[in-house]
Amino acid sequence: MPDTAQGSAARLFPSAATTSGGVGIELDHVTKTYPGQPVSAVEDFSMRIEPGELVMFVGPSGCGKTTTMKMVNRIIEPTSGSIRIDGQDVLHLSPDQLRRHIGYVIQQIGLFPHMTIADNIAVVPRLLGWSKKRTAERVEELLRTVQLDPGVFAKRYPRQLSGGQQQRAGVARALAADPPVMLMDEPFGATDPITRERLQAEFLRLQAEIGKTIIFVTHDFDEAVRLGDRIAVLGERSRIEQFDTPDAILAAPANDYVASFIGSGAALKRLALVPVSRAALLPADAVARPRIAATRSLRDALDQLIATGSDALDVVDGAGTDGAVIGRIGQAEISAALRGRRAETVTP
Repeated sequence: MPDTAQGSAARLFPSAATTSGGVGIELDHVTKTYPGQPVSAVEDFSMRIEPGELVMFVGPSGCGKTTTMKMVNRIIEPTSGSIRIDGQDVLHLSPDQLRRHIGYVIQQIGLFPHMTIADNIAVVPRLLGWSKKRTAERVEELLRTVQLDPGVFAKRYPRQLSGGQQQRAGVARALAADPPVMLMDEPFGATDPITRERLQAEFLRLQAEIGKTIIFVTHDFDEAVRLGDRIAVLGERSRIEQFDTPDAILAAPANDYVASFIGSGAALKRLALVPVSRAALLPADAVARPRIAATRSLRDALDQLIATGSDALDVVDGAGTDGAVIGRIGQAEISAALRGRRAETVTP
């Protein structure tokens, strides 16, 4: 097998040889019980995650969501049940080899303070026996991918980076061996709101390019809505209260517990998921109005309507505002789109 990221992962997960994205994950009746504890930390948990899917685990502290995620790479060993990645039971694999082929990002980032950023990213490729040339190329590639200039950041130490820059370096390290699976444990939780929003946007951009299979733990439902393909709302002992798309959960919470996570403003949250292009637009006319791209969300459109005081916006084909006007949208069209259509996720 050639000395490549894909070749390394394919030794463990064969499907990684034919795709640059992720592989499927199946958890089948997984339980975790600790000695001396009368109640299981995780009880009879079953779920299938599709290749390339980003699944959010959301729930209160202590519900078992992080424990469930950590059993996937065997940082915590399950008491019973099976966990399969690309059809292989992880309990039959070497724990060290398994972890080297699963990216792992935590809230505390976990960069080695005595190593440069380049050396931090190179840790797993070196453990896998990559050549110096291939490792150096991969480090430079990943720094550019997470928008850290290699000429500026490669030789710096973690203490010389801001919190947001350290998080990006942590994501780069998790991606170093091009793992088909990534586990992310509240990776943006320790950052300020502005930095967190920027990191979320960068992460969505990155996932659109790499298409990994990702389990992402968060206690922030708004973050789950913004990032996830599907959301698992977890109760005590990781009991799945609802597992569905963000739009489906916002439109029809399964019970009061799920509704409590959504909180107020469910309709506004759904607006952020629906692109303007999904609305039934009014015909274009000769009147000059503020413009909005068809790829922006209905929430963006409503915000612009309120800010400008206009009765409608001209909708422009494409992602910018210089394209051809394809129709008009006002508050009535926004409301109708929300009531009558299922949402498509908008990627910023």
